Amino acid sequence: MANKSVFASTIGRLLPRANAWNHEKAPAYGLVPRAALAQLAATGTFNRTFYAEPREQLDLVLKLALQVDSAFIARTAIYAREKGHMKDMPAALLAILATLDTGDFAKAFPRVIVNGRMLRNFVQVIRSGAIGRKSFGSRPKRMILAWLAQASDEDILRASIGNDPSLADIIRMVHPKPASKAREALYGYVIGRPYDAAALPQIVKDLEAFKRDPSLPVPNVPFQFLTALPLTQKQWAEVARTASWQTLRQGLNTFARHGVFGIAGMSEHVAERLADAKAIARAKVFPYQLLAAYAASAGEVPKPVRNALQDAMEIAIGNVPELDKRIVICPDVSGSMTSPATGYRKGASSVVRCIDVAALVAASFLRRNARVELLPFEQDVIDIDLNPRDTVLTNARKLAKIGGGGTNCSAPLVRLAREKAKVDLVIFVSDNESWVDASGGGATGTATMKAWEKVKRVNPQAKLVCIDIQPNTTTQAVEREDILNIGGFSDTVFEMIAAFAENRLGADHWIGEIEKIAL
Repeated sequence: MANKSVFASTIGRLLPRANAWNHEKAPAYGLVPRAALAQLAATGTFNRTFYAEPREQLDLVLKLALQVDSAFIARTAIYAREKGHMKDMPAALLAILATLDTGDFAKAFPRVIVNGRMLRNFVQVIRSGAIGRKSFGSRPKRMILAWLAQASDEDILRASIGNDPSLADIIRMVHPKPASKAREALYGYVIGRPYDAAALPQIVKDLEAFKRDPSLPVPNVPFQFLTALPLTQKQWAEVARTASWQTLRQGLNTFARHGVFGIAGMSEHVAERLADAKAIARAKVFPYQLLAAYAASAGEVPKPVRNALQDAMEIAIGNVPELDKRIVICPDVSGSMTSPATGYRKGASSVVRCIDVAALVAASFLRRNARVELLPFEQDVIDIDLNPRDTVLTNARKLAKIGGGGTNCSAPLVRLAREKAKVDLVIFVSDNESWVDASGGGATGTATMKAWEKVKRVNPQAKLVCIDIQPNTTTQAVEREDILNIGGFSDTVFEMIAAFAENRLGADHWIGEIEKIAL
């Protein structure tokens, strides 16, 4: 018999060695600095997660920023804001750029600071001193002044909502020179100094007039300005009628508290607007936001309105790729996935958990594709039978109710290999903190990579996508031609999966897409 020590299977020796440890002290692959920074930017919120503390996230970002060029930091900030719809991380990356002597800060600023909320985030990061400086310096001050100068009166009014810092604080810091009497009056109004009431922009005049006489028509201002005013039930209904689609989605509980749905016809009106396909397209809503709205709406929000959110979900998943392939979706339903998707935040943690996002992705693919198999996993695969004809939210809720054990990312692949299943595309949605299958110290690769190689024996053209929805810097499957690691849970993830599955994404995959961003 041949000597087994010489003629043993070469799979182990061909696999890259695991070169890192995850948070569970199990073998993993460390992401290269660019990929790690992109992962943190697309998923990090500086809130506490199941595995990471806020300061730990910031320290990692600062460390990684020293290992990449400033142009990549700028592109990552833009990607995180424009594609990932993130808020705090893009502001932090922009603050880091402000400390570097390059022109990339000025190139990234107008694409990251797109509204008053983002401006306040950026100023908060700078003034905290967390990135090494507390003063603005001339370049950041010039960019802030430029933003204030080009902002509309409504932009300024909307930006005045919120504190720490407030817009008034920012105006006092940078001393903008108003270009008109109206803007001079508006700045005085915002910072609480004397102003010419006759010169105020009309939108502010309308608000102040309404404060004096609530019998006047409700002004078309952000409803946050109205919450402390004694509006009648009918006036709140008027706010709901004129609100933007996103404001309507976000304000359902507020409108319910003020009796809007008690007015005849309002439930039907709001439901019709929420399910309007053109309005959904204009709002650029993505499924995660609708899941959050559905999860948060309860109590007095009537069933027709909640059903409309389900209808909106069916419309919003229109960019989930329809692929003529045999697809296997593997949502992680382990215990760590029950943490809030955007981390723990005192008094304001998201009602949407990581497991809800994983279930949403899985249910969306099931809804849009004919040949899909679901293999939810924790310590092992959990069998579940879902009806593709059910709504996405219905199936997502069913998926999110199962599981709760340890994490074993290799379990679905082990089953596929054992059954010699025919597959073209396998998609994981996880936090990648696999530990149940840890063995051997990673000397011959992770258990996930070993199992994937066995799947590849039967399916040499198959591809693996690993979506990580938490701010981690390790993965269970190393990046290569047939493996895509990507972070986040915006619609961009769907677009990138389609491109990868159809061979339209280069070997550099996700980082290559970030590099394509023009500065």
